Amino acid sequence: MTLLATISLFIGTRSAWTHAMSSDTPVAAVISACYAGILVCGVLALSVRGRRALASVDLGVLAIGIALVVCRYWLDHAGSDEGVLTAQAAHEILSGRPVYGQPWPWLFGTPRVGVTKTMAGGGDYTYGYPPLTALLAAPVHAVLHSTAAATLVTTGALIAGTVALWWTVPPAWRSAATAVCLGFGMLPGYARLGYPAVVALALLVPAVVRWPETGVGGRLGRRGVARACCLGAACAAQQLAWFLAPFLLVGLYAVRRGELGGRAALAVTARYASTAGLVWLSINAYFIAQGPRDWLDGTLLPITQGAILHGQGLMGISYYFTAGSSRLDFYSYAALLLLAGLLGALFLFPRRLGPALTVLPWLPFYLATRSQDGYFLLMTPLWLAAAATVPSSTQSAAWRPPISRRGGRRVKAALAAGVVAPALLCAGVAAASPPPLAMGAVTPRLTDTPRHGITAATVHVVNRTGETLTPHFASRTGQGASRWWTIKAGPASLAPHASATYEVSPHGGFRAVPRGPHAPLHLIAVTANPMTITTAPFPSPPA
Repeated sequence: MTLLATISLFIGTRSAWTHAMSSDTPVAAVISACYAGILVCGVLALSVRGRRALASVDLGVLAIGIALVVCRYWLDHAGSDEGVLTAQAAHEILSGRPVYGQPWPWLFGTPRVGVTKTMAGGGDYTYGYPPLTALLAAPVHAVLHSTAAATLVTTGALIAGTVALWWTVPPAWRSAATAVCLGFGMLPGYARLGYPAVVALALLVPAVVRWPETGVGGRLGRRGVARACCLGAACAAQQLAWFLAPFLLVGLYAVRRGELGGRAALAVTARYASTAGLVWLSINAYFIAQGPRDWLDGTLLPITQGAILHGQGLMGISYYFTAGSSRLDFYSYAALLLLAGLLGALFLFPRRLGPALTVLPWLPFYLATRSQDGYFLLMTPLWLAAAATVPSSTQSAAWRPPISRRGGRRVKAALAAGVVAPALLCAGVAAASPPPLAMGAVTPRLTDTPRHGITAATVHVVNRTGETLTPHFASRTGQGASRWWTIKAGPASLAPHASATYEVSPHGGFRAVPRGPHAPLHLIAVTANPMTITTAPFPSPPA
């Protein structure tokens, strides 16, 4: 494990060194020294004898990983849209102005600060995260006055979370913690971009490590209260923590009921949940007082905004591989049903699924319309925390319903299939539904001055459904959609079974198209209510 962690530190180090050599040579010198440290740790991992000596090597691997994270942060700490929004929220807090419900369109438009486009043809320019990260960034922003305030908080949180995980897992797992948190280059990149989820991750580490010990004997004790406080604070940092919390509560109830009985288990679980809820509420209280409706809309924004499709999940069938779907909402229904089904499965089979409790909450995201990998990989250190500190033996006495205890394999298999079947059925409906619009051949208007590209396009559209649809157009090459195109001619809405010819123009009046072979270019038309998508290819290659 020490050797694997040592090797993982090489990932991304060359690009950081190359960047430093052209912009900050002292940092390049530090990275070169880290290279030497990696090589030395590789030798020592295979040559030292004794656990104490190997523990010293593990500590050295951790120190090198932290040094590389600091170097990369020093080289690039400008952040992305999450970091910029968090820094602006910190500025508003310092100024005493409201944070939620306030659009900040001037923050967007650069390549690193993208706009989350919505299916209604617009974008979100407001702060859509719980307030804790902005609160932590506020005093730093008072000194730095830039986005670096937010990215410094998230990078510091990653380092703190890594150290906490390293310290709390058994010694044999410590280098695995270094590799997962720092070595593969995944999480440090998100921290440098200013993702609030990194703060939530750091706070969830104490809540997850040895979680079955919470409430032993019917008393929370100091450790139980501390775990509950960390869970509540994590829920006040980023919405991903919301999805883990119910699984922790169900798992805790099953373990404690096996030890104490139903009433005592419910009481200790309720105290744990109440403590976490009180911490969450106290962090949000100031913003609720400022404007309860804006606060509620802001904290629920990632769930309710109706953002355009994106990610590697099942919705790619309708977005990338077919001509579209008239029932995209069923992907969302599938995600919710799978979340409920997995909670039910954990309740029915706590002894089998308890050790995987930290992985289960992320499965529903694969069925959602926004299923990007960041929702999965950002919480992977928690998978390690559970694997290292929650062996299956801790679940052996967990209470389970009589139906799962007495039923044979067939009954258990039927129950397991029953809890996930509704979600799969909904996902199948979404994937199999035809596109709502019939879009004829797309006719682009091309120009070669000063660059080769499209200035406008004409397409004939037929509404094949029995509902009035309001289409919004964009182009897509590969996985990402462009900014919304402008409708120059054609109706804003199409009545049921009506048809019209649309002339649309790309944002800014020009859409560059490279000469020669290139990725296929598509025109997409989306609607928000109901949520649908239709895709039609541009001529390839353009005439």
